[in-house]
Amino acid sequence: MTELPGGTITFLFTDIEGSTLRWEQHSAAMQPALARHDALLAAAITDHGGVVFKTVGDAFYAAFTTAAAALAAALAAQRALQREAWDETVGPLRVRMALHTGAAELRAGDYFGPPLNRVARLLVAAHGEQILLSRATQELIRDSLPPGVQLRDLGEHRLKDLIRPEHIFQLQADDLRSDFPPLRTLDSRVNNLPPQSAPLLGREQELAELRALLARPGVRLVTLTGPGGTGKTRLSLQLGADLLHDFADGVFLLELAPIRDPALVASTIAHTLGVKETGAAPLIEGLQAFLRDKQMLLILDNFEQVAAAAPIVTALLRAAPRLKLLVTSRVVLRLYEEHEFLVAPLQTPNPKQLPPLERLSQYAAVALFIQRAQAVKRDFQITNENAPAVAEICARLDGLPLAIELAATRTKLLTPQALLARLDNRLKMLTGGARDLSARQQTLRGAIDWSYDLLDSAEQQLFARLAVFVGGWTLEAAEAICQDAADLDLLDGLQSLVDKSLVRQIETEQGEPRFMLLETIREYALERLTLSGAAEAACAGHASYYLELAEQMEPELVGMNQAASLDRLETEHNNLRAALTWARTASDPEIGLRLTIALAEFWSARGYYSEARRWLTELLARSTAPTSTRGLALAVAGFMAIRQGDAAAARPLFEESLALALDRRDQLIQARALHGLGAVAHTLDDYQTALDLLEQSLALSRQLNNRHDQAATLFRLGQVAHLQGDYALARSFYEQSLAERRALGDRRGTAFVMHNLGVVAIEEADHATARALFEQNLPLFRDLGDKLGIALSLHALAATALFQEDYVAAREQGEDALAQFRELGRTMDVASALELLGQVAIHERRYDQARLYLAESLVLCKNNDDLIGVAGSLEKFAALAEAQSRAQVAITLSGAAAAIREAIGAPIPQSDRPAYEQMLQSARSRLDDAVSAQSWESGLAMEREQVIAYALRQ
Repeated sequence: MTELPGGTITFLFTDIEGSTLRWEQHSAAMQPALARHDALLAAAITDHGGVVFKTVGDAFYAAFTTAAAALAAALAAQRALQREAWDETVGPLRVRMALHTGAAELRAGDYFGPPLNRVARLLVAAHGEQILLSRATQELIRDSLPPGVQLRDLGEHRLKDLIRPEHIFQLQADDLRSDFPPLRTLDSRVNNLPPQSAPLLGREQELAELRALLARPGVRLVTLTGPGGTGKTRLSLQLGADLLHDFADGVFLLELAPIRDPALVASTIAHTLGVKETGAAPLIEGLQAFLRDKQMLLILDNFEQVAAAAPIVTALLRAAPRLKLLVTSRVVLRLYEEHEFLVAPLQTPNPKQLPPLERLSQYAAVALFIQRAQAVKRDFQITNENAPAVAEICARLDGLPLAIELAATRTKLLTPQALLARLDNRLKMLTGGARDLSARQQTLRGAIDWSYDLLDSAEQQLFARLAVFVGGWTLEAAEAICQDAADLDLLDGLQSLVDKSLVRQIETEQGEPRFMLLETIREYALERLTLSGAAEAACAGHASYYLELAEQMEPELVGMNQAASLDRLETEHNNLRAALTWARTASDPEIGLRLTIALAEFWSARGYYSEARRWLTELLARSTAPTSTRGLALAVAGFMAIRQGDAAAARPLFEESLALALDRRDQLIQARALHGLGAVAHTLDDYQTALDLLEQSLALSRQLNNRHDQAATLFRLGQVAHLQGDYALARSFYEQSLAERRALGDRRGTAFVMHNLGVVAIEEADHATARALFEQNLPLFRDLGDKLGIALSLHALAATALFQEDYVAAREQGEDALAQFRELGRTMDVASALELLGQVAIHERRYDQARLYLAESLVLCKNNDDLIGVAGSLEKFAALAEAQSRAQVAITLSGAAAAIREAIGAPIPQSDRPAYEQMLQSARSRLDDAVSAQSWESGLAMEREQVIAYALRQ
């Protein structure tokens, strides 16, 4: 790829005038014509030393190191286009061109900065076959023009989006056309549009949609709606500027924000248009007469507080058939001819999955933040250090342009990181807008106050009550929690708040309507709720509703509607978190503990182990009464700790749960506590204790006919037998568990059992069966959104690939699994994945990387008292030593691992034995028998800490 020039660049932009219409009418003929156009343009540019750095449709964007070269390329291109014999169907392609010189930022194969905006706007002003130059380019080439070429001074003109007018020149040559209509600038059509202080960012799609909408003959009235701060006014001004040449009689802005009396709307319009009252005739008739033959666009800005004047809009449209109206309003007008267009917030990046730094500014919200930050701090730049904070700020401000602009102005004093830390109270922080803006645009609170004041008292009460919802709500939830919030019909109230742009309605895949408040608006509503004195009652009602929902769905999480139930709880997760937050300080903590029990399967399925443990720790600390609810919650907390390999934290939780169960003679809690203690023993490699406890738990579950708990305990028994090398017994337990899971319709549980049957197949060298099971399970886990299941499937597929010597697949899938285990906090699974990747690295002879993987795995196993893991890591260290011809080290480590396995009764997995024995035989063949035997005995005799230190030193 040709290197792009840097420094001061002369840009040449081109496009074809009227190409859209030609494509619609003659698409077949346009294809070869466009190909020829592209060839001619490319040749002219490259022949004169230019570089085409971007093409968009039929537009060419080229960069030159000198203005003279750019001018020569433009001349050559126009002459070539003029000489071409075009297809008669299409006719001559008339290309307009613009040149401008300036210093632009070169980043990721593209140019950025003000010069690009200026040349683009200059191009829009041109006509087909016309070549325009800016003052900057004219200054560079005026004394060295080619023979027969002159520059015609067209004077200063205002261009869209640009603060400073541009002095424009037209290139004229004897053999090129020189007569053109007036330039397409803001000065060429009558209008009163104010100049804009900066280019409009991130609204390209909305502008295209609105231009297409207003171009339709039957569309006369378009209303831009949205909450305060979304940029409706700015969008309408840009659209008006873009459409200046479509309205022969001009585009006019009518600012209605200063007035509150609907009766003043007609006089405001008349004053702006210069219409005088005459005699006794009503003013509206004078307006109708004035507009009757006009082809005009009127922008009625901030119509919400004079919405009662909507009949005037209808009267004007009926009187003037070529009149079109663009309205900005936080409330829909509810007129027959109205086309509503919701202006959404700007696109924001996901702070948890940031794109590369060079792509971050492609998000409109971030680009706006940068633009406004540079306006107050010229050297502001996005860096690796501040990028996460900027992305988080934009996301937390919901992509609202006003909020982002106000936040960006604070960068004059605060770094983005410091600003983010102070953003908990957005309404207090986001003040200090420009003094030439209206009061409501100078603070975020002022913008929302403006909307709130439009509500009647009943709507204000409902709006405040809705603040209890976090992340949205259903109509059913609103009916349960807000029905008594105000003396109005709930449906009517919600509809009014939607119409007034305070509440957003979202269509779900299930077709059920869902509503939400932007977080900045919710913060305001929460303040109002608190001031009303109704916050505590509202939060209590909210928590009760979501507890009931979670308890209703709990059986479904292991039943036929598992996937839908998990998705439903995921959708409501932020509301469930809000309920738990309230429960932490509620007078009766029982509601919080009940909610944790109901959510246990959901948290487990979606991998929220750390979060679950945090909620349980806080709520159990508040509720010390020895109730059955506490006993079950203790068991849930214990299982969450086990799932993260934290046996030390799990044991006292299960012990307290068991003591409480025995005291209350509660067999359900007793069975779960025994299972939990069996799981602790299993994790600590105490297999006989594990078997005894699990058998007791299974017997109690069978007495209670609790099939779910039976299936879970049988599964755990299968795992214990599996680790002891008794694959037949393990398969028997797994198959019994499988039968129970299938009877329950538990797809997730079934998939886990099938996964472990696949692991048994690996141990028995049946890799084809194992792979088939893992590949069958992976899409099922993905369908359920089960992060642990996805990670385990990827890890198992990596292990299968390793045994089949497909090291590339093993490495890629193993790395994916490792990343997901780390995210889930599954310490022992992380260790297992590291061990596997260490084996892959040994086979690929990446010995330094293998050592790093195995060292981290060994340390994790040591810290978690996972003796099987320690033995496995030592064996892999031995394989690494043998691969590097250090036979004595390999045999010593193997002896130490054998001693550990003998002590805990866990033999080497059958699948690992062939490679292990081959490694050991190879190492022994390098030494004489006496040294080999001595090395083995040395390993057998080593203390555990001693051998771990020895391995890590290697």
